[in-house]
Amino acid sequence: MYFRLIRNDISNSKLITLTTTIFVAAAAMLVSLAAILVVHLSGAIDTLMTRAKTPHFMQMHAGELDPARLTEFANRHSNVDEFQVLEFLNMDGARIVLGDRSLADRVQDNGFSVQSDKFDYLLDLNGNIIDVSDGELYVPVNYMRDNTAKLGDRAVISGKEFTVAGFLRDSQMNSMLSSSKRFLVSPQDHAELQSLGNTEYLIEFRLKDLSALGAFETDYAAAGLEANGPTITYPLFKMINAISDGMMIGVILLVSVLVVAIALMCIRFTLLAKIEDDYREIGVMKTLGLRISDIKKIYLAKYAAIAVAGSLAGFGLALVFKELLLANIRLYMGESRHASLAPFFGIIGILLVFLAIMIYVNGVLRRFRQISAAEAIRFGNAQEKATVTKHMRLSTNRLFNTNIFLGVKDVLARKKLYATMLIVLIMSVFIMIVPQNLYNTISSKSFIQYMGVGSYDLRVDLQQTNRISDKAAEILKAMNNDKDISEYAVFATKTFKVKTETGTEKNLKVELGDHSIFPIAYSQGRAPAAADEIALSALNAEELSKKTGDVITLVIGGKERKLTVSGLYSDITNGGKTAKAVFNDHTADVMWYIISAELADPSLIHSKVADYAGRFAYAKVSDMDAYIAQTFGSTISSIGKASYAAVAVALMIMVLVTLLFMKLLVAKDRYSIAVMKAFGFTGSDIQAQYVSRAVFVLMIGIVLGTLLANTLGEMLAGAVISSFGAAAFRFTVEPLAAYLLNPLMMTGTVLIATILGTLGAGRITISEHIKE
Repeated sequence: MYFRLIRNDISNSKLITLTTTIFVAAAAMLVSLAAILVVHLSGAIDTLMTRAKTPHFMQMHAGELDPARLTEFANRHSNVDEFQVLEFLNMDGARIVLGDRSLADRVQDNGFSVQSDKFDYLLDLNGNIIDVSDGELYVPVNYMRDNTAKLGDRAVISGKEFTVAGFLRDSQMNSMLSSSKRFLVSPQDHAELQSLGNTEYLIEFRLKDLSALGAFETDYAAAGLEANGPTITYPLFKMINAISDGMMIGVILLVSVLVVAIALMCIRFTLLAKIEDDYREIGVMKTLGLRISDIKKIYLAKYAAIAVAGSLAGFGLALVFKELLLANIRLYMGESRHASLAPFFGIIGILLVFLAIMIYVNGVLRRFRQISAAEAIRFGNAQEKATVTKHMRLSTNRLFNTNIFLGVKDVLARKKLYATMLIVLIMSVFIMIVPQNLYNTISSKSFIQYMGVGSYDLRVDLQQTNRISDKAAEILKAMNNDKDISEYAVFATKTFKVKTETGTEKNLKVELGDHSIFPIAYSQGRAPAAADEIALSALNAEELSKKTGDVITLVIGGKERKLTVSGLYSDITNGGKTAKAVFNDHTADVMWYIISAELADPSLIHSKVADYAGRFAYAKVSDMDAYIAQTFGSTISSIGKASYAAVAVALMIMVLVTLLFMKLLVAKDRYSIAVMKAFGFTGSDIQAQYVSRAVFVLMIGIVLGTLLANTLGEMLAGAVISSFGAAAFRFTVEPLAAYLLNPLMMTGTVLIATILGTLGAGRITISEHIKE
């Protein structure tokens, strides 16, 4: 019986059924897809880091090294399982040519390593430990992704020829956010290249108990061992590997929640429309003695069928699209060892969508208890109580056309009815605006300020060189005499000991300089302005259990000095563990200098980069636009595509929802329409009233949706962006798109849908719908 009823009902309302199924399928697909991607990403990262045996603690160091002292520390520390020191031969990108492309314009540090004997293995694209032969070069997978190098290419490194024998996955440096990239060569080739670059050391440990990582880090610092470089730990390696794809999954989750909510609203629309159409039949069934539970089963059976069909279609689509979205994960990290579990979690996702729909439909159907059998048989529709609008009388209207006035008045009189449409429109505006704002923010030059780096045009990095302070002075002198440079600042990074709450000491890298010139964004507080102030990165603040206003103790020149924490900020550089201060110090050695400059004419950036790179070969010169493009380029591109897709999805939702809602209104207002026709209103007059209702609701939806997108949306996007390590976050809004183009597109879409949805109003006859 139920099958026959469902079949007949679907055949009588094909458009509504199809539309509802599409929304259910979209919701199921997104939820299922997010679940599948989470399983694949987490499993792929675990698989990569397990096969590569990623170090639990890694200290980069530039300068003199005492292997005996490090070995002695490793041997006596009870938590050390394995220890090694790897060489990273840092080389100027101009000396590296892959095929016909030079790496001169790359902002990453490119270096050469040999395969490890113990752990921290470099893997090929099949997940195997690479065994490299003389003359062969294995290139980071990033350069395969951006077509810089191809298999079999001829590579020239400082005049020495190699053949690109393959591409490697690096569990430490895969991510574009990593400032370094490792190439793999044979030990003999590495020895021949040794004199052509600067050697850094990767001091690496694997621990017996990873939970005691914090205590080990403290012990390493207390031993006064080599620490002239970033310190990175296993959890940070894991986070860096997950950032790009994790951000994509976060956006999918955000959109999936909204689409599920919209699907439920659409089901409410269609269900109310169906109840309106069946109002007299429902009254008859109640008169014949059918129980409410029996009547509900008829409707539940239909929506169960729609939910099953939509959920299965959504799951099938998720399996199709997952291959496209998994391509990046598989390229950088390989297959997940939990891949077999992914479909299971995808099924759980569609089951959750199915249960949510059935619970919601059952809740909507409770209104059957409020239906009066006599009223339903007599009137054929619900006799709703409209809100009295005493101050809106047609006789006193001087501002609007009569049809517009009546349309607006109807919305205000039946707020509860229009609230559902308003909520869906608000969510549609939200879906349209948030990805756009996210894209505008990430692609803007100022976004880098949320990452612990100031906004400027030119950056000069000076490290791993003798007479470093003298060379920095040479560059500053050149900038001071350069009329094209309007402003510049120099920041010197030094390492000091900081006292922890337990009395132990840790290494703290402090960037000294005037931080007001090229300010960054602070999640709390402000930049240090006085000599007794210091700002901490979010990771350092967490490790030291400090917040703004707290006091920390630094050991400077053998003396303790108390500094007040003026602010907290996010950082993607040097393992995310940095600090900023303005005090003067002549006791500690400078680890590196960063010299930043702003040009009077930004169009000169490229020529100025080439000029300074040629004059100061010992420094690394880059422009910030290139830095942003190379660091966030793939993410910016993905979110840009997602923002265009979000616009299309939002407009489609508006079309379908407005169409369904107008059909619902026409069904409810048959009697009112007939009365208006009896009073002389034409079909076009009635249609104009419905258009004015839709546009009025849309205007409210645009205002509220925009406000919500710029507040709640900013918070939600901030949660996604925090995966980058950005604790502070503000949207960058493109006014033309947000306040002109988007509203115009939405208005046009709603107008078209309203006109199509109200075509049936003109066919309503007076004789059939005006009865005693």
